[in-house]
Amino acid sequence: MTTIVWFRQDLRLSDHPAFSAALDRLAENASRIIPVYILDEGSPRLGGAARWWLHHSLAGLQADLARRGSRLILRHGDAETEIASLLQETGATAVYWNRRYDPEGIRQDQAIKSRLKERGIDAQSFVGNYLHEPWQVLNRQGEPFRVFTPYWKALVAAGIDDAPLPDLPDTLPPVPENLASAALSALPLLPAIPWDRAFPEYWQPGEQGAWARFDAFLPRIESYADGRNALDGTGVSRLSPHLRFGEITPRQISAALFSRYPHPLEVPGVEHFLRELGWREFGNYLLFHEPQTVSEPLNPRFADFPWRDAPDDLRAWQRGETGIPVVDAAMRALWTTGWMHNRARMIVASFLTKNLLLDWRLGADWFMDTLVDADPGSNTAGWQWTAGSGADAAPYFRIFNPILQAEKFDPDGRFIRQWLPELARADTKTLFAPWQASSNALGRAGIRLGETYPEPIVDLAGSRTRALDAFARIKSAAAH
Repeated sequence: MTTIVWFRQDLRLSDHPAFSAALDRLAENASRIIPVYILDEGSPRLGGAARWWLHHSLAGLQADLARRGSRLILRHGDAETEIASLLQETGATAVYWNRRYDPEGIRQDQAIKSRLKERGIDAQSFVGNYLHEPWQVLNRQGEPFRVFTPYWKALVAAGIDDAPLPDLPDTLPPVPENLASAALSALPLLPAIPWDRAFPEYWQPGEQGAWARFDAFLPRIESYADGRNALDGTGVSRLSPHLRFGEITPRQISAALFSRYPHPLEVPGVEHFLRELGWREFGNYLLFHEPQTVSEPLNPRFADFPWRDAPDDLRAWQRGETGIPVVDAAMRALWTTGWMHNRARMIVASFLTKNLLLDWRLGADWFMDTLVDADPGSNTAGWQWTAGSGADAAPYFRIFNPILQAEKFDPDGRFIRQWLPELARADTKTLFAPWQASSNALGRAGIRLGETYPEPIVDLAGSRTRALDAFARIKSAAAH
């Protein structure tokens, strides 16, 4: 009566429905529980930064299981093939896992569950990383929401304060010593070239790191409504990669806040933070109901949008060499830390899709490769929102002015100076728009445009007009 617990995006030992169900089965005379992680290169694709996180998160999960007398079995290959091998090797009669909602994950889960049941295997999946299943929250017509605010109201009405499941016992059944497991170091997760060398300064992957991050954020949560937009990141939780890999759950976070505050939705900072959990849920929800949006615009008018083909501009954006300081600082911070502040994500996405008029999918692909929290649902929703082609999208005429954004959300220039040391000596006005500064101001700061720091690759005013014209054309075409 052995049960396999298949870990995927739920690398924790608390509030874990699949493992809890296996424990219930154990109490009914099952003999063993085999925790398994399979690195399946086919579904879903992981970017380089996310692979780094996965490696270290798995190391944390290995250690947590070992402390309880268990062991994580690692395999590398096609998930269905590896599960079939494990069933043969262990004699297991049940496989439990927590559900995914990305298109590839859904297809894989349905196929595996169907074939397991055909073999008489008890195959069960559970909701493990979200507050509600995406098919549970619908409008009055029984259709999915496409606008966040009514979706959020419906989500709150459905309940966001359910109690999480308890932690697993201190002692778990041992895994047979002769059951083969790949070495974590043998899995191709860490980069051959150490571009990730700074990541450990910023992150502690794993369940313990997730709770340390949450506990450190709690004293600042009441100021979150105002502090969350500061580009230096001091006002946000940075929990996104921990949520992405399921090291902590929205249910655990929500329950902790409802326990701490009698009416958390009436405390502005707390309500704003819970709403951000709702945005994460909404991204997953949209991806479930509109799976084509990973690669296609939700708004069909954008199917023929006149995106430019400008690889040099794309490369300058990726490298943080556009000549627009707040954009460059954000892109260099991303490369060094594997993370970007949400306000910065909107700024750089607006610059790419509207000032440079480059396809949002190019930006989405870059983020999926370089973000430690790269998540198909949130990433797709964010890029389509900024481009104007998605659900609840920013209107086409909303084009972020990077100078004004820097002045408002990095008023003393701390963020830009941190990531663009070549501009660190500039006065604040020069820092935000060095191409507008006098030669004397540039000289005092040691800045030589085109040499120590790039000239802007695009004129902000002219490119804004170009974008508005392009958006107006597709709007006009749709009207006819």
